[in-house]
Amino acid sequence: MLSPIPAQHSLLSTRMKCPFCHDTDNRVIDSRLSKDSAMIRRRRECSKCSRRFTTYERVEEMMPLVIKKDGRREGYDRVKIVNGLKRACEKRPVSINTIEAIADRVERNLQERGEKEIPSSVIGETVMRELHDTDPVAYVRFASVYRSFKDINEFMVELEELISERKGAAALRTAAVRRRGE
Repeated sequence: MLSPIPAQHSLLSTRMKCPFCHDTDNRVIDSRLSKDSAMIRRRRECSKCSRRFTTYERVEEMMPLVIKKDGRREGYDRVKIVNGLKRACEKRPVSINTIEAIADRVERNLQERGEKEIPSSVIGETVMRELHDTDPVAYVRFASVYRSFKDINEFMVELEELISERKGAAALRTAAVRRRGE
């Protein structure tokens, strides 16, 4: 839920480039703060072509360097997380808002750790935990790529664990319903 920002900020002139005509003269016609106050959505109008576009502003946090499996280090890239989630959730009932929320939680987890460097495996495991709770098919898709199963047996072990977890959760729900009905 985005909430309005006080009016004194609504007519700011900026040097943000218009995505249509690439002119830098535009004005903010509406600003709204996200529910968690972590981001500002700005609706802008280009002075040259009069088209409107939206920008998002968030605090740039210092993210850790990612240590790849081969030992290389590279900067954290949110786009890679979002793209991996999109691929895993392709043709699944998972909205882009859910994918963005997962990416937000992964980033928050990394920031809370306070480390300057973090192995890519930690990020991958965090994403898998999030997907496990969101969509079992997307989870298995992500896990199959992330864990690079060497053969079908490794893949089946992962599937069997997921199935037994789901059955256990279903049994707990059934028992709770029965207790309420007694």
